[in-house]
Amino acid sequence: MQADGYSLDDKRDKIKENDIPDVVERWKNRNPKKDTDRKAKAFFVPAKEIKENKYDLSINRYKEVQYEEVKYDPPKAIIKRLYNLEDEIQKDLKGLEKILG
Repeated sequence: MQADGYSLDDKRDKIKENDIPDVVERWKNRNPKKDTDRKAKAFFVPAKEIKENKYDLSINRYKEVQYEEVKYDPPKAIIKRLYNLEDEIQKDLKGLEKILG
């Protein structure tokens, strides 16, 4: 569960993100034979495996994390974009300077 419908600060204001309805729905429709994909948000683990892990219920012990490779633009392309942004900023500053006199 990622969010319970309230902010994490001391005010605990209501927020849009709320996983509780999804958790309840998954619980109602659970299927130990079918829900075994350890990359999924919710899955079943055989009791034997939990016992072998000395009843450690840490999610990281059982969840299979799938890492996605992130592709970044080459540094020269990033620098070129930064120079273009800098040029735009300079033009806007000169325009503001003209307006202010």
